[in-house]
Amino acid sequence: MQSNHWKKLITAFIAIVGIVIGWVVVEQQPASADPTYTFATNNTFEPFEIQDSKGGYSGKNPGIEIEILKKIAKHEHFKYKLKPMSFNGDLQALESGQVDAVIAGMSVTDERKAKYDFSTPYYTDGVVMAVAKDSNIKSMKQLKGKTVSAKSGTSAALYLKKNQDKYGYKIRYFDSSNTMWNDVKNGNTAATFDDGPVLEYGIKTGVPLKIVTKKPIDAQPVAVGFQKGKNLALQKKVNNGIKWLKDTGQLDKIIDKYTKGNGTTKTTAADHTIWGLLKTNKDALLRGLWMTIELTVVGIIFAMIFGIILGVLGVVENKFANAVSSTLIYIFRGVPMIVLAFFIYMGIPNVIGHKVPLFLAGILTLTLDEGAYIGAIVKGGFESVSQGQWEAARSLGLPYSKALVKVIAPQGFKLMVPSLVNQFIITLKDTSILSAIGVMELTQTGTVIISQNMEGFRMWTIIAVIYIIIITLLTWLSNYVQKRMA
Repeated sequence: MQSNHWKKLITAFIAIVGIVIGWVVVEQQPASADPTYTFATNNTFEPFEIQDSKGGYSGKNPGIEIEILKKIAKHEHFKYKLKPMSFNGDLQALESGQVDAVIAGMSVTDERKAKYDFSTPYYTDGVVMAVAKDSNIKSMKQLKGKTVSAKSGTSAALYLKKNQDKYGYKIRYFDSSNTMWNDVKNGNTAATFDDGPVLEYGIKTGVPLKIVTKKPIDAQPVAVGFQKGKNLALQKKVNNGIKWLKDTGQLDKIIDKYTKGNGTTKTTAADHTIWGLLKTNKDALLRGLWMTIELTVVGIIFAMIFGIILGVLGVVENKFANAVSSTLIYIFRGVPMIVLAFFIYMGIPNVIGHKVPLFLAGILTLTLDEGAYIGAIVKGGFESVSQGQWEAARSLGLPYSKALVKVIAPQGFKLMVPSLVNQFIITLKDTSILSAIGVMELTQTGTVIISQNMEGFRMWTIIAVIYIIIITLLTWLSNYVQKRMA
């Protein structure tokens, strides 16, 4: 291929990247009389946050902190968007500026005060220890040599780390409470440590554990977290709202509703069957499925474009183009996808000074990660065409570029089809990794549903069957395409 051809390919790719970055940079908030702020929150942290079956917070009992935020926003005249993630993800999103504040049962500690600003506290929370119902463990002294669990980044995790040498236990970290509790239920960990109200609420709604601490450990005030020295106007609004709630007695009413009253989720035995779970959560599952399909289709399209460019650059008669292809394939195949997702969604905003939309971050992650693998497949497919085909095309007077497009590419793509279909299936499954940055796809939807009913086995069975059905349909389609190309 002549040098101007591969230069055009590189220019086209740079143009696509430029358009994507431009999309990010020019993204503006919709015009509104009231400012809109983004709050990170915890996706499985009842009773502070209780997601409904749609993955939102529009239910009758959305949780302590959501009700507090809703009243503050109305009183202080601002609007808000919620971004549910793991607590660790919340903190990273706050540090990168992807969100304006964190409202997720965030305890105020000396370590955190050095990194974040906090609102006026609205609750005092402490850590409790829970074990399986049939466990004989009653105190931390009995944990020596055993494994205990906590959510990464939380006060419970910090407390366990601080006292690990004293009591001699091992620590296992999780991103969600329901997964952590199930680990204790199944006997994989001896005890779990979590916020008192959270565990009490979980046990009240059916979690088969028991709390063995007589009183909360390491009690800390809970408040809204902000970036250090940033969003001062929002901090003032939140503080004014909390003061107003305290003065009017509304704060105590909200807290009592969930800790002493009827703010729990009511379910029946029928709701816990496979059919009951499907019936109750069909809307949420369909939304999660659609998001998975949307991410897969759009991600595959862009990954194919990126991958074909990389593959072509890898076989052209130009050493610089070959080096670019090899380097990009090496980098993006070498970086774990979850690291790439966090880098794009939470790292890039620190460089460009703008937030990266969640869906765009997911598509960019899939494009770069899957595109690198597709690039290697395309490059290998072209190189697997016999050298005699190249020589025959060139002997007919075809330049390198036309020989590649008209002779080699059609044969190469036939050889690539099985590998490309396999990569498409991998892309479908890899969308679940994006749940780590808060994308509400099928796996994340399942996690939220399980947090409401603790039916991990049945719910993950449903999710697995849905994935198998989609992959089976995709495999049938690929077999049909291969037969048509034969």
